[in-house]
Amino acid sequence: MADFEGLASAIINGKAPLAAELTQNALAEGTGASDILTKGLVAGMNVVGQKFKNNEFYVPEVLIAARAMKSAMVHLKPALAETGVQPVAKVAIGTVRGDLHDIGKNLVSMMLEGAGFEIMDLGVDVKPEQFVQAVQTGSAGVLCLSALLTTTMPAMSDTIKALADAGLRGNVKVMIGGAPVTQNYADEIGADGYAPDAASAVDQAKALLGVA
Repeated sequence: MADFEGLASAIINGKAPLAAELTQNALAEGTGASDILTKGLVAGMNVVGQKFKNNEFYVPEVLIAARAMKSAMVHLKPALAETGVQPVAKVAIGTVRGDLHDIGKNLVSMMLEGAGFEIMDLGVDVKPEQFVQAVQTGSAGVLCLSALLTTTMPAMSDTIKALADAGLRGNVKVMIGGAPVTQNYADEIGADGYAPDAASAVDQAKALLGVA
């Protein structure tokens, strides 16, 4: 029988080789890929997210846990593809035009992937039209815009305007975040959501999409 508890623990404690081994063992035993994902990997990352919210874990611990998750996903992704398991939603994420900071963006990406979302990482210095293209051709249902500099925050508003100009605003949920960003600013520019940290971003994305 698959050791879901052990797998979740390996994720929480950032033990990448063990996470990969337990995933391989579970697959070899015939355990369903979706069960391994939800009962092992996602369960572990949920605990990591909660500990991060409670200041029991900090950025290094989250990064190590995410690395362990990725090591397991190397083996799990082909099995998930075979069974046709659908991601929660497709998320396009990027640091907005003029801003080259990516630690926060990367954390949010890892936490969302750990929660079962498919991630399109657009990188840094992402222009509004690139976000628009992610919705047009990449079928992203959620956009996550990150900014660390107050001087680059207006690019978030420009991106939302570009979506509206392209007739796509109603097709996508827009979340914003970053050190200088606030809920008030999200309301001001018409964003759908704001998250103060990576763990909250997962909760916010699920809430916007109406998924558990």
